Amino acid sequence: MTLHRADTLGGRAAVVGIGATEFSKDSGRSELKLAVEAVRAALDDAGLGPGDVDGMVTFTMDTSPEITVAQAAGIGELSFFSRVHYGGGAACATVQQAALAVAAGIAEVVVCYRAFNERSGRRFGAGVQRREPSAEGAALGWNLPAGLLTPASWVAMAAQRYLYAYGLTPEAFGQVAVVGRRHAARNPAAYFYGKPITLADHAASRWIVEPLRLLDCCQETDGGQALVVTTAERARDLPHPPAVIRAAAQGAGRAQEQMTSYYRDDLTGLPESAVVARQLWRTSGLRPADIDVGILYDHFTPFVLMQLEEFGFCAPGEAADFVAAGGLPLNTHGGQLGEAYLHGMNGIAEAVRQLRGTSVNQVPGAARVLVTAGTGVPTSGLVLGADG
Repeated sequence: MTLHRADTLGGRAAVVGIGATEFSKDSGRSELKLAVEAVRAALDDAGLGPGDVDGMVTFTMDTSPEITVAQAAGIGELSFFSRVHYGGGAACATVQQAALAVAAGIAEVVVCYRAFNERSGRRFGAGVQRREPSAEGAALGWNLPAGLLTPASWVAMAAQRYLYAYGLTPEAFGQVAVVGRRHAARNPAAYFYGKPITLADHAASRWIVEPLRLLDCCQETDGGQALVVTTAERARDLPHPPAVIRAAAQGAGRAQEQMTSYYRDDLTGLPESAVVARQLWRTSGLRPADIDVGILYDHFTPFVLMQLEEFGFCAPGEAADFVAAGGLPLNTHGGQLGEAYLHGMNGIAEAVRQLRGTSVNQVPGAARVLVTAGTGVPTSGLVLGADG
């Protein structure tokens, strides 16, 4: 049973620094070096030094532990360190855990990071290989013999049902791809800088797993991204306007599995996102109409449409038209489809830029940004807002 009341975290912490490496397909250096570069860049951006840091948060499935990154980055003693599970679903939860730590006085400056050679090294899109026995592996074991071996194949099942239920064609997914690439084309940091696409390009791209085409699938990227979180009070004394954490939430739905939750009554939505949405709206006191920018996790285009519907921006089955009509500025950095696949951490950085007024695709007057993390898995989300 999830909460039925607002929590007390909102407004007590802020993101004050962002830093990243370049985004590439072959970084030429270790994942630890990428992590350290991103952490140092984020601290420089925040006007802080390694000696100010007393907490670190990252994901599981990470080869660079918190204490190792701290040592390599010149950070001293830590009073808080943590990892969040479920791949991209952890992105916003790293910031939530950092905010919880600073709000409780366990730490004062917490760095969240993610760094990997996800293109030149281990490739998530390669699917399941040599998996160790586990409860999660047992759940996948029901689907692997049927040929559902990769994330794209797992998402395709739900995507096909979504199209059938609402009488749509795969062009509906193309709306998301076109928007992401349009923004990426204007973003010098994006891999697809200068390379917008059309709906015709989307329709002409090769099938990966029907109904998903190549342009429905996010990139695989080498790189690192880090964020610095501190108290709302200290944030006001630092160089950049703080991105205040108005609300943060995690969510897992009933009958939740990792990407293969096929035994639910309905496959056309994302119940884990609904859990997050309810808590974000309760705690922030906001509603969809109050959001200026949406940074929605876009590992696969169909799940962007389902997120818009779960968060209440439009009715079920109407998200493609909502996106086509420009109902919400969406993934203004280009998203994981267009900028880079950093498990959503680069999306949080874009939300901070929007609130600072420094995005390359700046939304005028942006003061409230919704950020979501990976879906199809237990997930998380944030509402970030301008100070004051």
